[in-house]
Amino acid sequence: MDAKREQVMVGLFVLAATVLLLVTIFALSGTFSKGAFLHHAYFKFAAGLQPGAVVRYGGMKAGRVEQVRVDPNDSTRIELSFGVRPEIPVKEDSLAKIASLGPLGDNYLELGTGTPQSPLAAPGSTLKSAEYVGLDDVEANLNNLGPTAQKVLQILNQRLDELQVTITRVNDLLNDRNRSNMAATLADLRGTLEENRQKLSNTMSNLEDVSAKAKPLLDDFKKTVQDADTALAHVDSTISENREDLRKSVLELRQTLSSASVLVDQLNRVVIYNTDDIDATLENIRVSTDNVRELTDTLKRRPSALIRGIKVKERKPGGQQ
Repeated sequence: MDAKREQVMVGLFVLAATVLLLVTIFALSGTFSKGAFLHHAYFKFAAGLQPGAVVRYGGMKAGRVEQVRVDPNDSTRIELSFGVRPEIPVKEDSLAKIASLGPLGDNYLELGTGTPQSPLAAPGSTLKSAEYVGLDDVEANLNNLGPTAQKVLQILNQRLDELQVTITRVNDLLNDRNRSNMAATLADLRGTLEENRQKLSNTMSNLEDVSAKAKPLLDDFKKTVQDADTALAHVDSTISENREDLRKSVLELRQTLSSASVLVDQLNRVVIYNTDDIDATLENIRVSTDNVRELTDTLKRRPSALIRGIKVKERKPGGQQ
């Protein structure tokens, strides 16, 4: 009797342990979880995911994969249906991707947290997905980069050869003989500048003095031209005869004075750039100024001289009066 009782107790204990183990297994797999929201995502490659795989939201466990199958509407895609606990805030812009916690870890479905302003995803909605990139894909990309890398290395080697030739040519140009010649040339140039520094300084000083002296003469000449223009205006109003040739002569004389004014400006620039002939130029300006002044005085005294003419002693530019 006692032996049978012990057998019954052992049987009950084994049965209770089996039931408890099954309950634990089902609880861990999410069988007893109620109210899970179902969502969908599509991938080209499922990366070995099976029903019951973990679904994580922001890295924390949030649900499990319910179904993995070929998309009935598109045979090139894999449809993943997964359940997420109601308290998990899956957003409409949450991104679903297949990931792994480590190189040797199992793959799981990772859900992104999305953006704060995005609304919550409705149950049964389809989330955007990012394709899984495995080691095979990385290896294939590296293999595809192989020919390009070889071509880049060949081009780099060619450029290195060209650079070596360029460096050799530069070394030839900068040999001891050329460096000595360049040093000697620079030394001669420096010595020349040192020897002629005082002469250059004196020349610049003389040029500044000549320009300063010529400016008053040019101003005086401009004033004389203005006086002559005023005198011609008086002559025009004084002469009462309406002679066409006389008026034409007056107009030609005014044009000549305008040309003389332009000449003054040109002479002003010539004084600056032509230092070698500055003395002769100033003498010519002085003689021209005297001629214009004499003509003005004559017209003031005898306006009729425009008709009868004026006999003037011939002068040569630069000569004595």
